[in-house]
Amino acid sequence: MTEIDRSPAVVSTAIAVGAGVASLLGSAVGSIGGAIPAAAGLAVLGLGVVRASRAAVTAGAGLLFAGVLFAGASGAGPEPLLVGTISAVVAWDVGENGIGIGAQLGRAADTRRAELVHAASSLVVGAITAGLGYGVYRGATGGQPLTALVFLLVGAVVLVSALGR
Repeated sequence: MTEIDRSPAVVSTAIAVGAGVASLLGSAVGSIGGAIPAAAGLAVLGLGVVRASRAAVTAGAGLLFAGVLFAGASGAGPEPLLVGTISAVVAWDVGENGIGIGAQLGRAADTRRAELVHAASSLVVGAITAGLGYGVYRGATGGQPLTALVFLLVGAVVLVSALGR
């Protein structure tokens, strides 16, 4: 009898790491200092999806988001911060999903379509949330303080996380 390989699903692993790279780039474009925690987050996230560690995936995504916050505190514009935030949340969500699929169905199961639908749904929810938040940010009169942008990013993470569950 052959034992089932319960490693994380391949497509979700690749998408999660790709989203982590996008988050790192969003932080780095905003501020080189933001790239430091984001790079550490990408490494931890990658290790988490390879080793099926939900704690490492969550910690990696948290470090990616810390990179975004650091870039925002350094004066980065809202566009790279939103890209970094959405990408960090998508990396976390897709990484968690890949671990769950691998544990339930095994790595050899043909789950590509389900993984792609989940990743696309996560990205669409994030993009809509960011688009609405960005519209409100741009539509408001006068300059916005840094705290408004930070609260916008935190609100986007909370909303995407709540909708992903």
